[in-house]
Amino acid sequence: MSPSPVPPRVVAVVVAYNRAALLTEVLAALATQHAALAKVVVVDNASTDDSADVARAAGELVDLVSLPRNTGGAGGFAAGMAVALTDHEPDWLWLMDDDTVPTASSLAELLAAVDGTDLVVAGSRVVWHDGTEHPMNTPREKPFVARDERIAAARRGGIPIRSTSFVSMLVRADVVREVGLPIADYFIWNDDFEYSTRALRGRRGVHVPASVVVHKTKVLGATDADPGPRFYYEVRNKLWMFRRSASLSRGEKLLYGASSVRRWVRTVVRSSDRTTLRDGWRRGYRDGTRTRPRPNAMALDGLGRASDAVRLVEPT
Repeated sequence: MSPSPVPPRVVAVVVAYNRAALLTEVLAALATQHAALAKVVVVDNASTDDSADVARAAGELVDLVSLPRNTGGAGGFAAGMAVALTDHEPDWLWLMDDDTVPTASSLAELLAAVDGTDLVVAGSRVVWHDGTEHPMNTPREKPFVARDERIAAARRGGIPIRSTSFVSMLVRADVVREVGLPIADYFIWNDDFEYSTRALRGRRGVHVPASVVVHKTKVLGATDADPGPRFYYEVRNKLWMFRRSASLSRGEKLLYGASSVRRWVRTVVRSSDRTTLRDGWRRGYRDGTRTRPRPNAMALDGLGRASDAVRLVEPT
């Protein structure tokens, strides 16, 4: 594919919940990108602080979607992506949380990496506020990748990926329309793993180290850090994914399933509150094996404009 003579239309989707100060920083960084955004859809997940006011004060670049209840990161991205697709005609969607601060060239570097290619997903290098590589957002390199794909990615300064996180993920809009939205019932954790592998199954994506964003989490933690009660979502959602999702092949489910079990064991062994983790594992296993996520139209019903957009993108 040859480079596009017309700059692509990119719409950012930011999911916000009770981090007004950080959201101010994120929106300021998005407004000053070297590659201009067409619109920023901010999904306020029923925050109780000033997050909605911050979004309103950001000007015409921002389209605020205020939800009457907290739908978690998964529901927020599903709602925001649906609104972006139905109301703003994007070529690409750029996804991030409200604690993800992009550097000025972040978007330009992502677009440069995908321009004129068949790549459908690109992810940024994620660092902590001190510049340390953030272990929570390390992409999964594509296994058994063909030589031509590896060379093509290397020529653009990157590596082929099988998954990436919602902490700065660029995804082509037509692919979103084809594969659907993130699964809202995941609520938190593994929604980006399931979604990025779904978007990338049979397609190509790239990690772009030249595109840098700062993930301003409170601590610098990896995926096996002690999650406390949230361990429930880790277990349930992984089981939902491995049992219900078509995002991975059978071999990949075995590979990543074994990796998840090893991570769960490390998490429990290192925890100072194993009782909480055992309870989370028990409930997560029960719900992950006995239930399934609802369709998004059901999970995101009653949200007004966002619900309407979800039904348009994912008609039943």
